[in-house]
Formats: sequence, structure tokens, C-alpha cells
Amino acid sequence: MRAFFIGLQFLTRISIVRQDNWTAEDFGRSVKFFPLIGAVLGTIYAAFAYAFYDWLPARGVVLPPHLTAAVLLILPPLLTGGLHCDGFMDTMDGVFSGRSRERMLEIMKDSCTGSNAVFCFVVLMFLEFAVLLDMPKSIVAPALFVMPVTARLMMVAGITLFPYARPDGLGKAFAQYAGRGALTFAAVCTLVLTAWAGALAWASLAVCVAFTAFFGNYTEKRLGGLTGDVYGAITTLNEGLVLLTFLVGAYIL
Repeated sequence: MRAFFIGLQFLTRISIVRQDNWTAEDFGRSVKFFPLIGAVLGTIYAAFAYAFYDWLPARGVVLPPHLTAAVLLILPPLLTGGLHCDGFMDTMDGVFSGRSRERMLEIMKDSCTGSNAVFCFVVLMFLEFAVLLDMPKSIVAPALFVMPVTARLMMVAGITLFPYARPDGLGKAFAQYAGRGALTFAAVCTLVLTAWAGALAWASLAVCVAFTAFFGNYTEKRLGGLTGDVYGAITTLNEGLVLLTFLVGAYIL
């Protein structure tokens, strides 16, 4: 359980059992638990959605839909400390800079935020806000539960299936010590945790697998491998894809 709590404390703002002494091996061992950590987050997201769309209306309190969508959109970066959003923005700055491989990696390591990062993040937030507004209320809670679980399975795939681009760095501990068995364990956990959501969960998983394969290969060609920032980008983009798949699937499945 130590590895689980280390992963929970690193990936979120939730600290149930505080861990102060972390090693590279601890980080690697925590990778297989990422979908379980996603389930903790998903339970909180889904609870808020249930409160907004079912519990409060049953008591005569109906919140404005735009405010509700905004709160649900803000919850993930609040509970994760913006960790994955930061990785997404750094990745967009580097990969779309049009520079050499070495310069891209330098840009991604720079703490400054560029125009590519801001533009991509704003576009992503607008799209997710629209998706939450347009999604049938009955599937918002299931979508918000499945979203972090499936997205973190894709992070595990990125860590275990693609080479690491830097000679060192925090993300290298994940890549070096996770092992291929971590992906199998994480995949089984994801299937068990999301099977109850039915066809929409399966569809979102298929979409995320296809996207992660494409994005991972694209990034590997540009950078020579993946980095911790790219892991964050994979998570953030796949969360948006899960929501979009639930929205589209609600009308065609």
C-alpha cells in the first residue's frame, strides 16, 4: 500500500497517509496503481455531479447549468494541483515550437509559459466546458468517474511502452522501475473499475488507446521518447477524449 499512497500523494492533493521519504523505486512501483488513484478522483468528481444533477434538484435547488459545468471543469486541476495541465502546456510549447529536438526538450523544461501552451489549454478548456454543458445529465457522473481512470491507464501505457527522452528527470523513475507488468495490472484494474458503465466506457477506452498510440508515436519521433510532461499531456488529452466519447456515444449508441 505504500506505493499506492506515494502515487496518490504525488498525482493529487489528497494525502491520506503522508509519505515523506520517496525513492526512484517507490515511484516506479506506484505506476501500476494509477488507475486506482484515478478511481479516487473519479469518485469525488461523480459525487459532485450527482449532488448537482440529482441530490440538490430533488430538494428544490437547481443550479445554473453554466456554473455547474464550470465547477465540474475546475475540479480536476484543483484536486491534482494542476500537475497534468502543466505537463500538457509544456508539451504543447515544446512539440509545436518547430525547433530542433534538443531545443524542444529545453523549452519543455523552461518554467515560462509560451503562446502555444496558452492557446492549446484555453481551447481544451472551452471544448470540455461545451461537452459538459451538452452532455445528458444522466451520464455526467459515469463519464466523470470513467474519465480519470481511463486517462491514467493511458499514462501507464505511455510510461511502459515508450522510451524516455531524457537521460534523467523525475519521469525517468517511473519509466525505469515500472516494468511491463504494471501495464497489465493497470489494465485489469481499469476494466474492473469501469465495466459497470457499459458501452460508453468501452468506446472511450478504445478511442483513448488509439489516440495514445498515435500521440505517443508522434511525440517519440519529435523528441526521441516521452518525458514527464508528455505523460501529463497524455492524461489531460485523454480525459477530454473520454468526455467527448461519452457525449457522442450518448447520441449514437
